[in-house]
Amino acid sequence: MNSDKPFSLAVVGVGDWGKNHVRAAHELFGPGLRYAVDSDESRREVVSSISPDIPFSTDIRDVLSDDTIEAMVIASPAVYHYELAKLALQAGKHILVEKPLALHADKATELTNLAEKGSRTLMVGHILLFHPAVEKIREILKSGQLGRLEYLYSNRLNLGKVRKEENILWSFAPHDIAIFDYLIGSSPISVHASGAAYLQPAIHDVTVTSLSYPNNIHGHIHVSWLHPFKEHRMVFIGDKAMLVFEDNPDGPSLLLYNKGIDFVRGVPTKWQDETTPVEFDKAEPLKQELLHFRDCIRKGTPPLADGRHATRVLQVLEKAQASLLVHQTGREWGSVSPYTGGAYVHETATIDQGSEIGDGTKVWHYSHVCPGARIGRNCSLGQNVFVANNVRIGDHCKIQNNVSIYEGVELEDYVFCGPSMVFTNITVPRCEFPQRGSQYYVKTKVEQGVSIGANATIVCGVTLKRHSFVGAGAVVTEDVPEFALVVGNPAKVVGWMSRDGKRCKSQEEAH
Repeated sequence: MNSDKPFSLAVVGVGDWGKNHVRAAHELFGPGLRYAVDSDESRREVVSSISPDIPFSTDIRDVLSDDTIEAMVIASPAVYHYELAKLALQAGKHILVEKPLALHADKATELTNLAEKGSRTLMVGHILLFHPAVEKIREILKSGQLGRLEYLYSNRLNLGKVRKEENILWSFAPHDIAIFDYLIGSSPISVHASGAAYLQPAIHDVTVTSLSYPNNIHGHIHVSWLHPFKEHRMVFIGDKAMLVFEDNPDGPSLLLYNKGIDFVRGVPTKWQDETTPVEFDKAEPLKQELLHFRDCIRKGTPPLADGRHATRVLQVLEKAQASLLVHQTGREWGSVSPYTGGAYVHETATIDQGSEIGDGTKVWHYSHVCPGARIGRNCSLGQNVFVANNVRIGDHCKIQNNVSIYEGVELEDYVFCGPSMVFTNITVPRCEFPQRGSQYYVKTKVEQGVSIGANATIVCGVTLKRHSFVGAGAVVTEDVPEFALVVGNPAKVVGWMSRDGKRCKSQEEAH
């Protein structure tokens, strides 16, 4: 690649952190910052306040379709990271994605493989890896000044900023997990976490995560947004010396403590020598990160925070989140994402290992989610709901009491299932001739915005098309047209319903 070619990039997402990317990219690369993109038109003023020369767009297609833009910084809300990163890679762009790369480790692995297949640079915004103090800490550890590293910990505490869309573990701890991974050079062999939620149900305000690494290295990460003052401190304990980093209001400091414990004639005895300040560069981490991104693209070298590093961080977060829930309920859980609010699961519900529950979803009394099931964001599962193996449920669905969703059924977004309605998945059931297994189950698809009334029965093998409405007690035996209102046994079209639930005279009017 021609290293003399001007670097061209776009920043997608101009929120609280994205605007910093816009500023830093403009200061570093000038006209190389080809676009700032945000779906919110009001963000145009934010971009103009940085520089009126930066082009602004509300349409990401302006970037994806422009072959002269080689790289993208994705700083959108985290729930869109996976989707936008995949689009960018498919368009042939190099990408720097803010943390987290995705909400689940398997999605991060997918993106990593996609980048490698297309020979694209994928970097993740674990910005503190580019803090000069962290690089100095790494130098000291490698030099042997601390001796054998035994223990390390981080406190990241403050009063606010309290978030509604993620818990404190996922908001603060990724920084320190990423640093530990970078400095130690391996993933933890065990992860245990405990914490508590005080301000909002199911959103932890304080957590302590304990990590054990190979070679008898141990550590913990304490994070809280419910603390009287700001504290960011990292401590490294070796068998020869100790090192402390503090991000003080007057500027960060790094101190080498020449002290420890020796055994003198069998007696543990404290010793200490002078404490030495350690100097380090004062470069801005964000600019260092962007320059590293550019250099990796130019040289074809892997970033410090590449996709595999980001995946390891996500795996630790997922283990910590699962541990939090075990401490909360005393039971093993499936994959419950804490991001965008986490999931609330009543103590009587059963969530099997291998299932996945999206952010903001609520699962109520005596419900059961089986292995392989995936439930989207902001859903509500009422009392005694059964979700079978491998079922897919979209976002914003509401499933009322006493509903069983069997394998073979797929619900898209905004589906309503009334109380005690019934799905089937076998066309001709016979106990004498069992039909068990995915190969026997007949597919049923419920498209976006469909409503199914109480006690209705959906015979398998049909599609309920978008925004259709099934009346209470109806028995559906064939496909239902979009926007249709069907009632009876067998169900017949008797009218039309608009997207917002108003009766219409025709399908055209319903549209």
